[in-house]
Amino acid sequence: MWASDGNTVPVVPMTSVQVRYIVRDVDAAIAFYTTHLGFHLDMHPAPPFAMLSRGDLRLVLSAPNSGGGGGGGQPMPDGTQPVPGGWNRFAIHVDDLEAAVGRLRAAGVHFRNDIVVGVGGKQILLDDPSGNPVELFEPSREEARLAPPG
Repeated sequence: MWASDGNTVPVVPMTSVQVRYIVRDVDAAIAFYTTHLGFHLDMHPAPPFAMLSRGDLRLVLSAPNSGGGGGGGQPMPDGTQPVPGGWNRFAIHVDDLEAAVGRLRAAGVHFRNDIVVGVGGKQILLDDPSGNPVELFEPSREEARLAPPG
């Protein structure tokens, strides 16, 4: 069912959020997200594309695709190539940030910064193998916590 007030993009009811990351190497990204961050591989039908999931988050991985193969990795009409990196990110809530960081550092994961403390909790940014950021977040306030599933 589509819902719209006529002035906005129609809303399709969904239980998940989908994020697309451009990655240099889809296989390396699959290994990183499934090994270190608890994602599940849902499909990998072609070398430049995969879908992973973690709870209600679907992570779509696309390699840049300048060969005209279509999909989320293809260039824009003006020729601009999609590239990994930047600062937009999704956050993964953790119960013990220091312990999570210790495990990931021991596994060789690259961090952009050290743990910082803000008004809602503690956070740190790590990079996937292509340089896309992922935030680990330990809330310190009840209203900053995600509601448990169900």
